Amino acid sequence: MFVNKMKNEGKSYAVFKVFNGLVMLFIILITLVPYLNILAKSLNEGTDTMRGGVGLWPRAFTFENFRVLLADVSMYKAFFVTVCKVLCQVVGGVLVQFMAGYALSRRNLWGMKIANLYFLIPMYVTGGTIANYILFSRIGLLDNFWVYILPTMWNFYNVIIIRSYMQSSIPDAIIEAARIDGAQEWTLFSRIVLPLCKPILATIVLWIAVNSWNEWTSTLYYIQDPDLHTLQYKLMQTLKQTERMKALLMEAIKSGKNAEDIARSMKVTGEAVQSAQVIIVTIPIIIVYPFIQKYFVTGVTLGGVKG
Repeated sequence: MFVNKMKNEGKSYAVFKVFNGLVMLFIILITLVPYLNILAKSLNEGTDTMRGGVGLWPRAFTFENFRVLLADVSMYKAFFVTVCKVLCQVVGGVLVQFMAGYALSRRNLWGMKIANLYFLIPMYVTGGTIANYILFSRIGLLDNFWVYILPTMWNFYNVIIIRSYMQSSIPDAIIEAARIDGAQEWTLFSRIVLPLCKPILATIVLWIAVNSWNEWTSTLYYIQDPDLHTLQYKLMQTLKQTERMKALLMEAIKSGKNAEDIARSMKVTGEAVQSAQVIIVTIPIIIVYPFIQKYFVTGVTLGGVKG
């Protein structure tokens, strides 16, 4: 009877694995196919893309969309600014948020409930963009590279995740043993706690880096100096320019003035350049993610055990 039960469980598990594999395959397809379609459009002539029907392979292959994006020399300076922005936000954010998470994870911290409430309220009640603009103008952050860094170093949601991970994954006995051996707080944090937080460290780094790489509204609101424009902001400007080109083409078609010549010479359109923009923006994240994916899953799972 026991053997028959084991056989039935084995069959059930085999069915589950097949079903689970099919579900995972379906999820991969619904996420990969749209990306391949965007890649095909980015490598397809703009006017041909306007006809529609581009699938997973470009119909009129060209690198013109990427050439338009990369022809501007200032685009490379914007790339450098964006990389510096990401690195500074990651280093500053990790340092500040992990130190705060370590402090709030200590159960004997005086006034911890008051501190949690003090940091929790701004998560739901903020002054908004106008208040931030006035504040940044008063402290000299407008047209300043530090406007990308200082306001983003603090994120209480990340601090909660870090604190929960430390409380659930790092035994108090390790901390107490180090204290008995004479370790001070900075030694505890840098040599004991931080090395034990690799999964959640990778998670927070990924969150900060992705958010910093994709964010462009700070440039729109607070930066006028072209030398401080980020890559995403430059790509947005290029997209707007191609949309204006498309509008001119449509006006030419309506008026019947040399519409065919304009369409023939116009190998890039807003949709095609936008597709190239998506590819350029996502490639760095696609390259980085596989190296920290295993830490990311562990960090999110363990960090979310306690609130």
